[in-house]
Amino acid sequence: MNTATGWLVTGAILALVAALPYWLPRAVIALRVRIFAWVGGEEGIRAPGREVPAEEFKKVYGHPAANGRSRGAALSDLFWYWLSPGPEVHQEHLEPGPRYDDVARTTRQILAGLSREQWTELVGRCTRRVLDGLDGHARVHRVRLRDLMMPVWAEVYYEVVFRAPCPRHVRDLITGNADDVVSALKCTGLRHMDRRARLTAHLRDRLAHDPPPVPLPSSLTPREQAYYLQGTFFNTAVVQMSEAMAHLLLALATHRPVQERLAAGAEDPDFLDRVIDETLQHFPLFGVAHRITSAEIPRDGREPIPAGSVLLFNYPEYQRSGGAPFDPDRWLNPDTRPSAFIPFGVTANRPCPARGFAVLTMRVAAEDVLRRFRLVSSAEHTRSLPSRGPCLFIPRADAGESRQGIRLAAMRLADRWAAVPRSLTQLVLGSYMVWDARRQGLCRNYFAAASGGSAASVTAGR
Repeated sequence: MNTATGWLVTGAILALVAALPYWLPRAVIALRVRIFAWVGGEEGIRAPGREVPAEEFKKVYGHPAANGRSRGAALSDLFWYWLSPGPEVHQEHLEPGPRYDDVARTTRQILAGLSREQWTELVGRCTRRVLDGLDGHARVHRVRLRDLMMPVWAEVYYEVVFRAPCPRHVRDLITGNADDVVSALKCTGLRHMDRRARLTAHLRDRLAHDPPPVPLPSSLTPREQAYYLQGTFFNTAVVQMSEAMAHLLLALATHRPVQERLAAGAEDPDFLDRVIDETLQHFPLFGVAHRITSAEIPRDGREPIPAGSVLLFNYPEYQRSGGAPFDPDRWLNPDTRPSAFIPFGVTANRPCPARGFAVLTMRVAAEDVLRRFRLVSSAEHTRSLPSRGPCLFIPRADAGESRQGIRLAAMRLADRWAAVPRSLTQLVLGSYMVWDARRQGLCRNYFAAASGGSAASVTAGR
């Protein structure tokens, strides 16, 4: 190799390395998506897709026969693995029937126990307490938005369930459990069942000695009652609301005119609600929800969907904005308002139980943050948000912005390079968990044992 060729090769290698943060994470994510698609095998019918176009998405999703949740889908083993312990009594994964109805009714009763005024007071109080824990002498707070918000919702939902303030050590148990679940779901970390078991043990003890005011489903054993609370409130509710707030605050941090319009006290009282809608449109919380058809679904002008089909409802694909800019005011005009918008699911098929007050509580928490801090960030904002939302909180009393540009440039560089090892970690750990979930077969074995009358013991130790 002559000198000129050597320089060309060296230059090409250097250019490839320098470009790693731009192409490698996306390439690895695409590969990971293929691996997860492989788990579903050939059974999955994608919606929207060739067989179920976007215009039929809501109709098929809301059909009464699209009601199976876990039994008969290969993907269920993976979701049960991520949501253990107690996936067999997780409200979103229970099969339709009296047991699901009992659990869903209890959840509604617990959530309905607070008025709008009480929700507002509770979320505001918990948000302020967490924000008070930031260093009062720091001119700039470097935070991860999901990590900052998780203790807020741990306290909120503990008080919603038990109608009593959440002790600090219990808050730590809840956040440790929720963080472990969401880290496994995003494939940034393996499961740590000991962390989850500690919360289960606390809940069992609490239920035995000081149960909540709303009676828990009598169809569940004491252990299953603890699993129900852990899965519904201290996994799903805490994780989803923390993710929602991380997306909202990061959107505000990266769209300064929107943030300043809010901070200035916009004359339009509904502006923040539109910002929340726009955030949930660009960054939907749900990925793919799968349902198993219990009967044939007829369709006009198309082949019916057979019974036993696994439908894969892709929220991001359905809601994608087609490259539209972040514009909360497009919700004012019926002609520009997005029609493909289902942030809390479809009413006819297990919608999110929190849909009636989620926007209210997000608004309360965001207003408390904005009253105290300016938010700035240069981190990449993606739907999955594996970075947990790096952000700078600058007290509004501090007017200095002299080093903000340097901080943002450093954050942008660090965020891009952090995505390289993280994406590789996600590929390795995601592949392992797919294999391990198939090996354990939690869902498959549970229903196999149910046929033999001993299902209750199958997943108890997983």
